Amino acid sequence: MILSLAACGSEHAPGTGAGGTGSVRPSASSGTSLTVQVKASKDAAPTTWTLTCDPLGGSHPDGAKACAALRTGAATAFAKPRPGQMCTDIFGGPQTATVTGTWDGKPVSATFGRADGCQVSRWDAVAPLFGNIARN
Repeated sequence: MILSLAACGSEHAPGTGAGGTGSVRPSASSGTSLTVQVKASKDAAPTTWTLTCDPLGGSHPDGAKACAALRTGAATAFAKPRPGQMCTDIFGGPQTATVTGTWDGKPVSATFGRADGCQVSRWDAVAPLFGNIARN
C-alpha cells in the first residue's frame, strides 16, 4: 500500500484569500472584524456570528478563544490553497463555514470544510472561530 501525504498549511502567505465570496466589513481598531457563518451539515440552518478583536466584541459565543485562535492560526487558515496540492483522503465531517471581513487589516473571504486532510488542517487551525459546531 502506498500512501501520499502533503504538508497542508506549511507554505502560506499571511492574509491571502482562500476562495469564497462575501462582502468585506470595515475593520475595527485592531484590523480584525469578521462575520462567521457555520453549518453543521449541508442541509442544516446556518449559524452566524460577528467578531472583533482588540477590543473584543461581536456576537460570537466565545470571542476571546476565537481571537486567540486567529492570532496563532489565521495565516494558515486564510492562506490560498496551492494549485495541484495533494491532500489526504480523510473526511473530517460535513461542517462548512464562511468567514468574511478583515483580519489584521487585510480583506478576508474564505470558505472552510472538512472534506479532506488539507481542509481539516485549515479548519483545525482556527477551530474555536467556528464555535461548538467545530466539535460536533
